[in-house]
Amino acid sequence: MNAPAKDRLREVKSILVSQPKPASEKSPYYTLAEKYNLKIDFRPFIEIEPIPVKEFRKQKIDILKHSAVIFTSRNAVDHFFRLCTEMKIEMPADMKYFCISEQTANYLQKYIVIRKRKIFTGVRTATDLLEVLKKHKNEKYIFPCSDIRKDDIPNYLKQNGYQYTEAVIYRTVASDLSDLADVNYDIIAFFSPSGINSLFVNFPDFEQNETRLAAFGPTTAKAVREAGLMLDIEAPQPNAPSMTGALELYIKKANQL
Repeated sequence: MNAPAKDRLREVKSILVSQPKPASEKSPYYTLAEKYNLKIDFRPFIEIEPIPVKEFRKQKIDILKHSAVIFTSRNAVDHFFRLCTEMKIEMPADMKYFCISEQTANYLQKYIVIRKRKIFTGVRTATDLLEVLKKHKNEKYIFPCSDIRKDDIPNYLKQNGYQYTEAVIYRTVASDLSDLADVNYDIIAFFSPSGINSLFVNFPDFEQNETRLAAFGPTTAKAVREAGLMLDIEAPQPNAPSMTGALELYIKKANQL
């Protein structure tokens, strides 16, 4: 993160996090709020809309003609198995599952007995998962995803001659944020380009003024800048791998002024 301009370093009292409220009371956001006496609110800027079976069939995809599934999120897992249930498809025991992280892999146990399945796992990012895919070029992959998704995995598969099918199984749509029209926060934290899109869908005339913006990940940071906005806080950083860590670094500087 570039050092924030001095005229943007203003005291922080309130933060809006564009994600659902954490399920655990041990969330680092609550620790941050208590430590610096902050008001932190949570509000998802995007919603997931399922693709109905009738619409999915128009893609003419035969799930059982594939030997492996690539999962990059819990939403993909949920909607993939939802469609399988609705279409009365039972996944064969020899189907392989390639998951972006251990967390996503563990989530599979909601639908399958994972100890009896072939599951391959990346560390955390798509780049990590690509390293795993390199060792399994002969599979026929199905990649369940949203209508809005990152290009890295499909581009890699295409450029390297893998057999794969991209299956759009849910949509990412803007949430209704109209009740926030007259509410102001010192910082708004974003986690995807879709969140930035939602901001302007809800508030086409949004003016940033003194509101500081935080972005997690390079694609989100790029979306902030391409929207003509000032990016004040960028995560992850070498000394702050999480959004809360990057926020704290900024708040330490801003709140001591």
